[in-house]
Amino acid sequence: GGREYYDFRIRQETTTNLTADQIHELGLKEVARIRAEMVEVAKKAGYESREAFIQHLRTDPQYYAKTPEELMEKVARVNKTIDGKMPGLFHRLPRLPYGIKEIPAEIAEGTTTAYYNPGSPAIGVAGFYYVNTSKLDQRPFWEIPALSVHEAVPGHHHQIALQQELELSDFRKNAVFFTAFTEGWGLYSERLGIEMGLYDTPAKDMGRLSYEMWRACRLVVDTGIHSKGWSKEQAIAFMTDNSALSAANIEAEVNRYISWPGQALAYKLGELKIRELRELASKELGSKFDLAAFHDTVLGQGSVPLNVLEDMVKDWIAAEKAKA
Repeated sequence: GGREYYDFRIRQETTTNLTADQIHELGLKEVARIRAEMVEVAKKAGYESREAFIQHLRTDPQYYAKTPEELMEKVARVNKTIDGKMPGLFHRLPRLPYGIKEIPAEIAEGTTTAYYNPGSPAIGVAGFYYVNTSKLDQRPFWEIPALSVHEAVPGHHHQIALQQELELSDFRKNAVFFTAFTEGWGLYSERLGIEMGLYDTPAKDMGRLSYEMWRACRLVVDTGIHSKGWSKEQAIAFMTDNSALSAANIEAEVNRYISWPGQALAYKLGELKIRELRELASKELGSKFDLAAFHDTVLGQGSVPLNVLEDMVKDWIAAEKAKA
């Protein structure tokens, strides 16, 4: 029953009726598009190839902190820059603030680059963006903008803190999180960094593209393993060829996909749906399109399945058209 189970996991994690084959092909198209963009960014930086620029980014000491405090200072400056741009993209901002903390040393070595922990308006606890300050030679400055917009604002903190304020049941406010929505919003937020002017150097732009490529590769590799009979070695080879992740990170990622079927598909599929709906709204409303109002609409009912999100946005478009 493995194939049937995987089909169920796709529906569960993506909240769509897409097939494994459709997702695989979509992933290949996204990988090709992002790879071409990476080549152009490398050229702008004065490098003959994508690989040569990535090698420079991985090895040049100028891109790496010498102390945990230096890394946290860089993160703090980026985050305050983002905070100042939020009113231009949203009409409604959450009342709950967020802070930044180092991931505790006792777990930092074996955990991810960063993560977000929700706060609680009810008991007066802020949300926190946790940053990994171990292995400083693997925490480049050029990743900070994309990482920060995903984990803090306008990504996870903004979305979750708003959800906690909505007039919903406690269950929906605090316990309902559809991965395709929450992680799709996080990845969409990385793209909003373009409009915020955060990727103002080729290095930072390559950092954004590297993160997007990582999520696009997941569509290919997860379906490859669970639907097309790929070996672990095939999956690692594909990730190595296309992403800028380290060998250790790639093996950890592939192990994750093997042991958690379907979960990794949610990020890119959610982001693509939000982008599709934004394009639809912009086309339908023309000069009446308000990007901040669109964002408020997307987040206005908390975490929802992608088909429900589509209905919400279409209802909003119809209501906007009906206004005098």
